[in-house]
Amino acid sequence: MALHQWIPSIKEAFLSLQAYLCQELALEEDQATFKADKWSRPNPEEGGGITNICSGGLTIEKAGVNFSHIAGQGLPETATRRHPHLIGARFEVLGISSVVHPKNPYAPTTHANVRFFCAQPAVKGAIPVWWFGGGFDLTPYYPFEEDCLAWHKAAYAVCKPFGESIYPSFKAWCDDYFYLPHRQEPRGIGGLFFDDLNEASHWPFDKAFDFVCQVGKTFIEAYRPILAKRKCMPYGEREALFQEIRRGRYVEFNLLQDRGTLFGLQSKGRTESILMSLPPRVRWAYDWQPEANSKEAELTEKFLVKRDWI
Repeated sequence: MALHQWIPSIKEAFLSLQAYLCQELALEEDQATFKADKWSRPNPEEGGGITNICSGGLTIEKAGVNFSHIAGQGLPETATRRHPHLIGARFEVLGISSVVHPKNPYAPTTHANVRFFCAQPAVKGAIPVWWFGGGFDLTPYYPFEEDCLAWHKAAYAVCKPFGESIYPSFKAWCDDYFYLPHRQEPRGIGGLFFDDLNEASHWPFDKAFDFVCQVGKTFIEAYRPILAKRKCMPYGEREALFQEIRRGRYVEFNLLQDRGTLFGLQSKGRTESILMSLPPRVRWAYDWQPEANSKEAELTEKFLVKRDWI
């Protein structure tokens, strides 16, 4: 099958996933609703997307569920650094990206992404290339052991039908990827991260497509129970302050490390949609340190470490 014949079915599945994620998140929010912002690039042939945003709610302080389908000629440096043979290639990218920043500090921030990339190398007669990527991760501020275990059990369960080695491999990839080298700490407790799923890595198209769709559904099915349990817990100024400080780490990762953010900005993507992942309130306090033996200290000492959760 030619690459362009796959695009409609992927687009349909990703748009369906976007609607499902918004529907499920809306069930946890009594005040705010998702608003759709349909956009296109200056050149309509280069695609566009739909950004769904929910903000100012009782449960959700800010959340976004984005769909994008863009095309172009000439990949940004973030892509060609890993795939130099694609310099000058014609490409198409479809993806769903979701980020949730709850209002309650006891409810964790979360992120999920699924994407499909295909390109025609500029070299005459070259074979088109394609791959799937994605994953999901959890960033708690006041973590609960049971939530972290449930999160990783869901990650394990979605991977198991595709092979026993998949979860440990993609879990380790996630731990390595969502890491802030300048802070020498993980962003959160991880989950799954994967890229370059194609025939060369023993992922035929149908298998890889099925997997990313299952990952997208599992993400919200794992997250909703955690959000439901934590969204009404009482908290005060101390917890809100700590949430803002830890959100600063989230911003640092997205702007300094995240390949998706850098790819979007370097490929002249829509800035508002790319930066929807940033939280509405954040704080940087000079040389801030948690009190010894406090709940705030427990986050980095007990949870922001590489662990075998299963």
